[in-house]
Amino acid sequence: MKTKKIAITGGPATGKSSIVEHLIGKGFDCMKEVSRALTLKAQKEGVDQLFLKDPLWFSEQLLELRVKQFNKAHQSLSNLVFFDRGLIDIVAYLDYINCEYLNKFKLECKKNRYDKVFILNPWKAIYTQDNERYETFKQSTEIHKFLVKWYNYFDYKLIEVPQLSVEERVAFILENS
Repeated sequence: MKTKKIAITGGPATGKSSIVEHLIGKGFDCMKEVSRALTLKAQKEGVDQLFLKDPLWFSEQLLELRVKQFNKAHQSLSNLVFFDRGLIDIVAYLDYINCEYLNKFKLECKKNRYDKVFILNPWKAIYTQDNERYETFKQSTEIHKFLVKWYNYFDYKLIEVPQLSVEERVAFILENS
């Protein structure tokens, strides 16, 4: 049985992690967002926003962690594995801040393909900022455009998740996975 790898992407505060937590609660294999852990570790070491201070280094660490998650999914006994963000998100964010990056980022995106990608559109009603999420709603909307651009670049057909309750969004994703 081939495990289908399903990425859930979208700008900051669009509900990705809430959906993934709900999927975990239903017993699905999920790969959680790893950038928060990197950011929290840096904050404990006195660096407020590591991505802004050293975007390339941060992104290289993130790439390594997300590739490990992708490889771990190959070992899953489940028929579906969900990812809170995909490898392509890294390239989109670097492009968003106009940061040059190494070709290895694109190579990993080409090599490690998702079977389906669901995208969550910006949604003002649920948008919040916190210690790890510094982007404004306007920035979240701009990041969304870069995500769409880069997933299209890598020939993904994005599936837009409707703005519904978490339970209804999860049901939509499961019905379309």
